[in-house]
Amino acid sequence: MPILNDRWIREQAHNHGMIEPFSEKQVREGVISYGLSSYGYDLRVSDEFKIFTNVNSAVIDPKNFDERSFVTVQADSVIVPPNSFALARSVEYFRIPRNVLTICVGKSTYARCGIIVNVTPFEPEWEGFVTLEISNTTPLPARVYANEGLCQILFFQGNEPCEVSYADRKGKYQKQQGIVLPRM
Repeated sequence: MPILNDRWIREQAHNHGMIEPFSEKQVREGVISYGLSSYGYDLRVSDEFKIFTNVNSAVIDPKNFDERSFVTVQADSVIVPPNSFALARSVEYFRIPRNVLTICVGKSTYARCGIIVNVTPFEPEWEGFVTLEISNTTPLPARVYANEGLCQILFFQGNEPCEVSYADRKGKYQKQQGIVLPRM
């Protein structure tokens, strides 16, 4: 499975709306970088966050998720409590081609601060805003900045299109808007 380069990403973004809005180059001045890189795309985190709270002593159950486990915040930056996490969404909307799979990795600026970003792969023909999980692994509060880079998406092309895509099987997170909590 070859990794795809900046020319391919740019072409897909311009001709097929794969990434909207699309930043043609790395934006770095005064911000945690985002935009097109040599072999990927650094997405931005929006200003919408759901911060995990234990106030209601809820049990985290992916089959019966209690929304009271989160406090919703809209801000230019957010504090993730020590040894806790937040959910957020990408600024960019993605439309993944049928013969492509993505992997997401955190940016080194945040990783060096103990902040880990977890995102599942974008499957062939998945589309939507990305729900991002941001973990603060430190014993101190950690700040995350909205509208700046958070993680890098790497694009891999299969030798041929898949037999059944995410859209074909009507995946439960298809065309998601906003921050989407666990669904059954």
